[in-house]
Amino acid sequence: MKARIPNSGGAGNINQMLKQAQKMQEDVAALQADLEQREYQGASGGGMIQVTIDGKYNIKKLTIAPEAVDPEDVEMLEDLITVAVNEAVATAAKTAEDEMGAVTGGLNMPGLF
Repeated sequence: MKARIPNSGGAGNINQMLKQAQKMQEDVAALQADLEQREYQGASGGGMIQVTIDGKYNIKKLTIAPEAVDPEDVEMLEDLITVAVNEAVATAAKTAEDEMGAVTGGLNMPGLF
């Protein structure tokens, strides 16, 4: 007895899937370029420390309010800067994750993107 395989469209479906994958790859590349150009902010100490980074996680601007500078407590200033930078990086990463998920529909295909 021979097994019957239903006709699933053959090459037409494969071509359509390839076109969709290519479009998704183009959309992802465009979004990656856009995300790299954006700026993301982080702050700490009630806004006394403000950091702006780009989509490649490079610090573009660091603002320190004069009242945040205490020569007797440099460690606190270091902590505030660390918190602000980490907040900016987390914002950039979350934005990229959310927007990539919207483009790819949550699909994660290693090597494709």
